[in-house]
This record gives sequence, C-alpha cells and structure tokens, in this order.
Amino acid sequence: MSKYLIVNADDFGYAQGVNQGIIAAHEAGVVLSTSLMVDMPSAGEATTLAKAHPNLGVGLHFTVTDQQGPLVDVSDLAAIEQELCRQYLRCCDLLGHPPTHIDSHHHVHLRKELKPFFTEWAEERKLHLRDAGGAHYHGGFYGQWYDKEWNPHFAPEFISIENLQKLLRGLPEGATELACHPGYVTSDLDSSYAREREIELATLVNPRLPELLNELGIVVINFTALPSIMERSHAAA
Repeated sequence: MSKYLIVNADDFGYAQGVNQGIIAAHEAGVVLSTSLMVDMPSAGEATTLAKAHPNLGVGLHFTVTDQQGPLVDVSDLAAIEQELCRQYLRCCDLLGHPPTHIDSHHHVHLRKELKPFFTEWAEERKLHLRDAGGAHYHGGFYGQWYDKEWNPHFAPEFISIENLQKLLRGLPEGATELACHPGYVTSDLDSSYAREREIELATLVNPRLPELLNELGIVVINFTALPSIMERSHAAA
C-alpha cells in the first residue's frame, strides 16, 4: 500500500497573516488542505484566496471555544448541533460548495461525550471527520507543550525541518493527516500560538521537504482524493 499525506493548515480566516501564511505554504506545494473559521474577521478574505487557488481543499474548522474558554455550552448537545449546522451552512455559503472535511478548534469534536454525535453527523453528509477513521491523524507537528496546569511552553524544536523529517519517515502506509498552523504574525492576530506560526511556515516552505517526500514515496493529497484511495485500499484487501 502507498503512503498518502494530507497536510492540513488549521485556522484559515483567523487573521490576515494566517491567511497569507497558509497560501504561501500551499504555493510551495505541500499544504493542499486547510480548514476555515467561518466567523473570524478574515474569513471573507480567506474564501477569496481559496477561489483563486482551486487545488486547495477547504474544510470547516468548527469553533465553539477561544482563548477565554467556551463560546457556547459544550455540554449542551442541542446547542452544539445548532451551532454546527449554522457554521456548516455558513461555510457552504462562503465557499459556494460544501467543505471537503470537518475538524474543530481545540479538538472539541474529540471529546468523549461529543465524538459519537460528530461522527454520525459527518457520515450523514459524507464528510471526513478528523481522527474518526479514513485518515490516520498525526498531531505531532506543533510548537508548544503543556505543563500540569495546561500552561503552554514554547517548543520550536517540534516544528523544525529536522523533526518534520523524523515524523515523515515514521508515517504508516495508507493516508495520514498532519495538522499545521503556518502564518505570519500581524497586528490582527490575537493568539497564544503566534511566533510558532512563522517557524512552521519556514519549515513547510523548506526546499528540502518536497525532495524528502519524493524520496520516501509519500504522495501529498487533499481530502477530495481520500474516498477513491480508501476504495482502492478496500478492493486490494
């Protein structure tokens, strides 16, 4: 079985610098997928950029939390469903078509009490849901670590080209999704994950990266290619 990699840039629409960084990483040829925060001020700019880059698959980055905490009661399933449907329709409206996949800010959809709902909801719409089958999820490309009190600590070594090379060499066969957060630090970026974005971007546009992917026989795709890959895999099995 071949190895396929979906490098998905989270937070599209978060800020102008994030949009610019994602597009720069896409134009370098490795980031073929992103996920959109539909209610952020730069969401409109993000969708304009996406339409100018048709090979960039765009999913929904469902958002019900920010740096201060929950925006809705995440224990209220009815409220979550209402908000998910609203953001999904907003995403369809902005893009002019359904998103290619769905994930969530702070991985809300992976909470034990919410994952079954999200899984069923995504299956009904034939959307890939992060870390719910289809593509193995790898979250190791992230420039922070957290202590026991969940305080973030700067860890640039995790998003270096050297660490990314190590991650790529260890990929399993089949499809893997690797999350990333490239961007430029601009005045409109209010995030505890800021300077890390520029380090990620430098790694993702490193000219050694395409050479390594070719050497390892890793094919970079986006989520639109995943159904046919899974079908071929099942047929071969």
